[in-house]
Amino acid sequence: MTNRPHVATSAVVAVLAALTMLLASCSSGADAEVGQDGKVSVRYQGSASQVQWQELAESLGYFKKVKLEWVGDTTSGPQDIQAVATGAVDTGGAFNGSVAKLQQAGSKVTGVISVNGSDDQTFQGYYSLEGSGIETAQDLVGKTVGINTLGAYHEYAIKQWLHDQGLSDDDIKKVVLTVVPPINTEVALRQGQLQVGNLGTIFKDVALEKGGLHEIFRDTDLIGNLSIATQVFRDDYIKENPEVVEDYVQGVSRAIRWAQVHPREEVVNKYVEIIDARGRNENTNFVKKWKSPGIPVPGGVIKPEEFTVWVDEAVRLGELPAGIKVEDLYTNEFNPYANGTYPPDSNEDGV
Repeated sequence: MTNRPHVATSAVVAVLAALTMLLASCSSGADAEVGQDGKVSVRYQGSASQVQWQELAESLGYFKKVKLEWVGDTTSGPQDIQAVATGAVDTGGAFNGSVAKLQQAGSKVTGVISVNGSDDQTFQGYYSLEGSGIETAQDLVGKTVGINTLGAYHEYAIKQWLHDQGLSDDDIKKVVLTVVPPINTEVALRQGQLQVGNLGTIFKDVALEKGGLHEIFRDTDLIGNLSIATQVFRDDYIKENPEVVEDYVQGVSRAIRWAQVHPREEVVNKYVEIIDARGRNENTNFVKKWKSPGIPVPGGVIKPEEFTVWVDEAVRLGELPAGIKVEDLYTNEFNPYANGTYPPDSNEDGV
């Protein structure tokens, strides 16, 4: 599959947003229902064989008013936040650029906490075969690059890196982006179906152990360690249920902080325990490869530059209009590490 024009990508987002608004008008109201146990069920989509921060928070006992309701799994950030906009779930997460696009297309959602990112240990790399001669940005012109989804994080990251390396917009358009499931990327790269492939998480670790790959760049080369995805709620849900959202965010932020300050082995053991206990016929190989939270800011507090870098790029590419106020895309008001409840550098208990 060749690279699609940005106008087409924006048009698709606009159509999806229109559909989500229509469906949302037919969905249940924003009022959360309190169960017999006095807790409010917050619906979400999980990830197979992985542990999300809210699942860790619940296991650690950090929620006082929230009870999680798993409605299935998703492998796509854009789909996850579209499900929030339709009212199919109450919260979901996606790449910050996708959140900005969905908001600008008319869906009223707001980011409340960072939930994914890259650091020195946990990052997304872009690789060619050793000896292929593909080592620089200019070498990518005319080559096929495999990523997991068009119009989302990896397309943004690659094009921003190419721009930063001095390539013209015309040359950047000649870099052919094609969708390859992460599980297939290494094989496609080694068989010559791709000249460059994106690898992250366990897929990257396994591929690098085999050798024969050359790292062209990693996403942290863009602006250093950064959070790249945000969890959102619908604005009407936040308005009608501020105490629920506050409890949810404080629990998730404390879970993130717990993983940031506790030993890796303790985090991995907890993840294995959670997966084994929920009985969904999953394996624990993925979480056993866990290295770090990836989120550089204590408790997942959102930094404006984590949105600004992608919004500026989208404006440059004509995918978003100029003049967007980044501060309107998210809020840190419910995060205890930002609102004064806990000292910013304290542990999971605010100490």
